[in-house]
Order: sequence, then structure tokens, then C-alpha cells
Amino acid sequence: MHWLWVLIVGAIIGAIAGAITNRGKSMGWIANIAAGIVGSFIGEGILGSWGPQLAGMAIIPSLLGAIVLVLIVSFVTKKIA
Repeated sequence: MHWLWVLIVGAIIGAIAGAITNRGKSMGWIANIAAGIVGSFIGEGILGSWGPQLAGMAIIPSLLGAIVLVLIVSFVTKKIA
């Protein structure tokens, strides 16, 4: 049951990161989940796990990590295309 919450919270964090960066229109729900979970890992690794937590993810560092991840991935894919 915990992994279901992780997927849901990861999707929400990824969707918010995509909306903030204006790159969310091209991202599907699988990319939102991946951006949220990987962004959470990156954000908590760099900033720590402070602030409110949901499903074991610190919301603020996770969101910041997801925003950085979405910007980097969109920059790299734009350079390749």
C-alpha cells in the first residue's frame, strides 16, 4: 500500500513541477511519476528531508528536485532534437 501512495505523490509532484516549468503539456502520467520520484530522490539527497512529508517524501525538497530534473531533461531533449 505504501508504494501506491509513493506513485500517487510522485505523480502529483511531477505534475506540479511540469506546470511550474511550463513543460507539463508534453509529459505523460508515467513521466510525471518518474519526475516526481527521481526528483524526490535528488532533492532529498541535496537538501535533506526537512519540511512536511507525505508518503515518506519531503514535499519541498522533492518539488525543488523535480523542477530541476524537468528543466535539465527538457534542455537536453531540446538540444538533441
